[in-house]
Amino acid sequence: MTAVSDALPPVPEPALVSALAADLDAVDFRSEPLRRLWGEEADDALGRGVREPLLRSIDGDSGALATLGRLFVLGMPQPSASVAQALPRLGMDGLVALGLARVAGADAVPAAVVRPQSFVDADGIGEWWIASDLDELALGTELPADHVLGVGGASRTLAELVVPVPVSRALDLGTGCGIQALLVSRHAGEVVATDISARALAFAALNARLNGVGNVTFRQGSMFEPVAGEAFDLIVSNPPFVITPRVEGVTAYEYRDGGLIGDALVEQFVRSVDSHLTPGGVAQLLGNWESGRRPGLERLESWIAPELDAWVIEREELTPLGYAELWIRDAGTTPREPAFGRMLEAWLDDFTVRGVTAIGFGYVLLRRAAAREGERLRRFERLSQPLSGTGRALRDGLAAHDLLSAGIPHTLVTASDVTEARHYMPGDDDPSVIELRQGGGFGRTVSVDTALAGFVGACDGELSVSQIVSALADLFEVPLADLWGELEPRIRGLVLDGFLVAEA
Repeated sequence: MTAVSDALPPVPEPALVSALAADLDAVDFRSEPLRRLWGEEADDALGRGVREPLLRSIDGDSGALATLGRLFVLGMPQPSASVAQALPRLGMDGLVALGLARVAGADAVPAAVVRPQSFVDADGIGEWWIASDLDELALGTELPADHVLGVGGASRTLAELVVPVPVSRALDLGTGCGIQALLVSRHAGEVVATDISARALAFAALNARLNGVGNVTFRQGSMFEPVAGEAFDLIVSNPPFVITPRVEGVTAYEYRDGGLIGDALVEQFVRSVDSHLTPGGVAQLLGNWESGRRPGLERLESWIAPELDAWVIEREELTPLGYAELWIRDAGTTPREPAFGRMLEAWLDDFTVRGVTAIGFGYVLLRRAAAREGERLRRFERLSQPLSGTGRALRDGLAAHDLLSAGIPHTLVTASDVTEARHYMPGDDDPSVIELRQGGGFGRTVSVDTALAGFVGACDGELSVSQIVSALADLFEVPLADLWGELEPRIRGLVLDGFLVAEA
């Protein structure tokens, strides 16, 4: 793992953090008011890294919201007098004491960004203020190695994946700015958040206090070292999984690079997590895995302890060239710069040494079964279609697997988001293709024949499974045993995928 940074922000003083929260609340420093302030089009442009439209829209506006928007959202120096007026409880001295700004002449120069981050979970809609290091937008240059990332795409993806069930103890491994720990805290009695970077932990502690979250504790260390001998009901991790060559001239960013070779960090997590899960406990993480002489998903499966349930979804697969370009650009280096070519060569050489032909990215869910009995869930799939409500879909998929361990339920009903599409060749009375389509969750489409379509169509809760299959056997004039032998595994698949659910 990478070395711990010694460039630490001050430990947040509770009274100062409370004053900052009160000031931000007083000016309604939140996503929607800011979006209304500078306009939807400018806000959308900011999401693409373009800030000029936003600056034009609030040019000359010295109000508190505009001042804090420029200071905290864009990371731009602002007149100290305006900042002090916008933060009357905290004041400039408090802002400096929190390590969020410094004074240079008549200006307050930001040392961090503080941005509102909205979220939606099983408990409803909410929003937090999240502090992190100045990013490329504010710095205008390549990020420093000890950069503490704010809420990015990977953070939002993991947040959507987490299975929404109440737990007693949870672990956020590699917490960064602390966003996952805050999200998990809403349905966990206690959260332990770890990181190798003391700088990241300081930001995470500040964010917890800033948002009034008191059930999170922070520990420093690598991987599972800070929680040796402990077990959790839920473990979440957006680890520094980016595969980076170990050569001079390629920066090892703490927020994305774990300091190991290839995909060894993901392997280490997967091989180690078993002993840190309670019975029924779930671990979820994002990761990369390499394909070469052996497919990546096959390698990943070999790392998983046999007593664990496993559900892995590969979302995309990149070539070594595509992967290298992605992460070189991510740190702010463009093809116009001489360093780009040197780093690209280093990445490609690194992959060549290990015979890597592709790099997969996706989601890993592991669960320690509550009981030894029953077949373990081993599901490895590639899904590229848009997903929605992923955490709920994973939760329901696990529940369906457990339900099927006792056999197909007595009565099934078709899920409310399932529709049927039939395709006909011109002039034909019978469909050539029948598809069941899932409106939410994993958005699956399944081709079915007439018998299975008839079964699904009859699953309205009025008839039992056996009654429906018996009626279909009479209708098609086939032996009941033969029809059941054909339908039974396919019905199980539809239950596992959420097309059919047990009657409530």
